Amino acid sequence: MTKAKSKIEFERSSGNVFADLGLPDAEALQIKSGLVIEIVRTIRRLDLTQAEAGERMGSSQAKVAWLMRGDFNNLSEQKLMQCLNRLGYDIEIKVRTATSRMGKRRLAVA
Repeated sequence: MTKAKSKIEFERSSGNVFADLGLPDAEALQIKSGLVIEIVRTIRRLDLTQAEAGERMGSSQAKVAWLMRGDFNNLSEQKLMQCLNRLGYDIEIKVRTATSRMGKRRLAVA
């Protein structure tokens, strides 16, 4: 008995799901989502309640709840970086000459 092989079509990712979905400002969304992921990981690692996390980050419990659900549209990259600073992170911004005519932004978490 032979099994019929079905062809599954797929498209290789660009590495940025927001760009793959055709969303505007895909680079900014990818950076912001990476910052949010790190914030959520830290809140869980430190075993903070949403209220405690909000107090440390200078934000309300409601905004922390939004972050925990992945809703970060109303927060800037600057505010997210400030939240990470208040949770004990150093943030380093590195600027270098681009390899193409138009530069790119990316987040590298160590």
